[in-house]
Amino acid sequence: MPDPTVLVVMGVSGSGKSTVAGLLAQRLGWAFVDGDDFHSPEHVARMQGGRALTDAERRPWLVLVGAWIEARLAAGTSGVIVCSALRRSYRDVLVQGRPAVRIVYLEGSRALIADRLGRRRDHFMPAGLLDSQFAALEPPGPEERPITVGIEDGPEAIAAAIATRLGFSQDS
Repeated sequence: MPDPTVLVVMGVSGSGKSTVAGLLAQRLGWAFVDGDDFHSPEHVARMQGGRALTDAERRPWLVLVGAWIEARLAAGTSGVIVCSALRRSYRDVLVQGRPAVRIVYLEGSRALIADRLGRRRDHFMPAGLLDSQFAALEPPGPEERPITVGIEDGPEAIAAAIATRLGFSQDS
């Protein structure tokens, strides 16, 4: 059995994190969870109201996401979790220097993502927060060993590209 790995799929709202991460987890046969599920109802309401969370408000959420990661690794099982993780300091809470935790950054232009958000109807994050997402974004640097993938292709192709970059064949 290979060593467990946890992938943190990050990017701004509308970059396709949940869709791609779900497809990737299915392709690899790994556990999957959307980090948004760890947000408190109060935080969801704030974001629905067009107010970005402060770092202090975001901290308990990051701790919960980090606990899920730790539980996977402690159990010796791999997993995929979605977390915007826009700032380096947020990713540091999640990765904690563990090489088994890998960042997958879904990178896309503001125009493409704005278009996607404009068509999305089933998510609590309003398109009006896109500028704050890009303002907060600190793309991962090479020292974070990210797997950076552009989002121009469809979700299946993106998931396949990530799996290939991880060393899994197209048929995995």
